[in-house]
Amino acid sequence: MFRNTSADHLNLFSNRANQSKKKRKSRTAFTNHQIFELEKRFLYQKYLSPADRDEIAQTLGLTNAQVITWFQNRRAKLKRDMEELKKDVDAAKLIPVHKSLLEIQDLSLMKKADLAAVLHQHQQHNKSLN
Repeated sequence: MFRNTSADHLNLFSNRANQSKKKRKSRTAFTNHQIFELEKRFLYQKYLSPADRDEIAQTLGLTNAQVITWFQNRRAKLKRDMEELKKDVDAAKLIPVHKSLLEIQDLSLMKKADLAAVLHQHQQHNKSLN
């Protein structure tokens, strides 16, 4: 009664996909000036009012949609960066630092051999604790 082959299913899917797909707008290449102005505004205003959005779009020669998308993406990037920073801080709290390293103000002034010796002592100390 019904012909139920995988080829028929694939054809149904590809026909539906071709019909429902809209052509996407190509990626916007912002100029350095546009990015600078958007970043500058983002420093003190994470969310824009419609009036602010209109003003920025007009000033920079962008569409409202481009400004909306840029701010959404920038907030998402900020969130990712903050989460990564938090992970780094939490990981750093887990690593004990040898007292002698904390007393050195500038590690670049310390000779490599001295630094290696302090790190070796630190490793030995940690082994003895375990």
